[in-house]
Amino acid sequence: MPSNGALRIGFIGAGGIVRQRHYPGLKALAGVELAGVVNSSPESTSRAAQEYGIARQFKTPDELIQSDDIDAVWIGTQPYLHSKLSIAALEAGKHVFCQARMAMDFEDAKRMHAAWKKSGKTGTICAPPHYMRGDRVIRRMIKQGFLGQLYNVNIRSYADTYHNPKVPVHWRQIGKISGINTQDVGMMVEVIHRWLGYTKRVTAQALTLIPQRPPAEVNQGTGSTKVERPDTVTVAAEMENGALLSGLWSAVAKFGAEGNAIELYGSEGTIRYQLGMDAPGSGKIMAGKATDSALKEVSIPDEEARSWTVERDFVEAVRQGKPDPEPSFLDGLKYMEFTEAVFRSAKEGRAIDLPLDPSLKV
Repeated sequence: MPSNGALRIGFIGAGGIVRQRHYPGLKALAGVELAGVVNSSPESTSRAAQEYGIARQFKTPDELIQSDDIDAVWIGTQPYLHSKLSIAALEAGKHVFCQARMAMDFEDAKRMHAAWKKSGKTGTICAPPHYMRGDRVIRRMIKQGFLGQLYNVNIRSYADTYHNPKVPVHWRQIGKISGINTQDVGMMVEVIHRWLGYTKRVTAQALTLIPQRPPAEVNQGTGSTKVERPDTVTVAAEMENGALLSGLWSAVAKFGAEGNAIELYGSEGTIRYQLGMDAPGSGKIMAGKATDSALKEVSIPDEEARSWTVERDFVEAVRQGKPDPEPSFLDGLKYMEFTEAVFRSAKEGRAIDLPLDPSLKV
């Protein structure tokens, strides 16, 4: 860091989420310098530098990574570059913030995790927003034994993002760009891991119901592009704690988002958490003990409510010398492992036992 103690951050990829969330979040923090940027082209690099007020423009990601004027690398690219750039940055002695989805697949994530462990630097994956508001309250309730013995965990994540077959193919539906990542499977499971621990056996089915779409380059073209990621996924998984996890994901569920939730059913009580950031009722906790007549809303005190603070959390972790703010590279590795198991099961028609690599110490 320079003599003034500022944390100098360099952006590789400065698109939508960087513009909407990360740049404003970092700009509001004292002692942070937006020190450099490189985008997909010289023109977009220049536009980002001007928009964010960044003085230095780099020609290539490697030039930014190797620069002595950069302390931390903020990776805002698509998943196919996440592992490559993260490993290079960690090996160059930089801290790393990486956009979610962590990597292309489990093997890719393992390489990324190994580089992070070896480096001793701070590494984090962007946290999913769906669970944030009630996170602390639910964790407290679980720790205090509200559920008793856990029986069932249900995840429902429906959307109509791809319901219209005339909508052009999105890069998230293209394997060479997004890898095995599909919808928000990994992000939702990362939340479950944090609250309840890991799974040990996964069975899944996946379908691509709209297999062809117009090319991404045009809104209404005569050509079509193969859709390589599933539209809908169903998962049944046995958890290490003995509970059964059921997961439903769909991006072709018209009017389906209203019922999205994580539900936790136990011997002593039930917790239902409504997902989303902006949907009506999102972030609401409904809970009841086995002796109650119905679920009741659980208040989320201001001091426990979580908001979007991922930029501040990363900067504070770097300053405190904390290598693993959540979600850490280990958290990312475990949700990539689960995602890998989902698609191995769907492809092979059998249950997949976890961990996939028993030699990994977690």
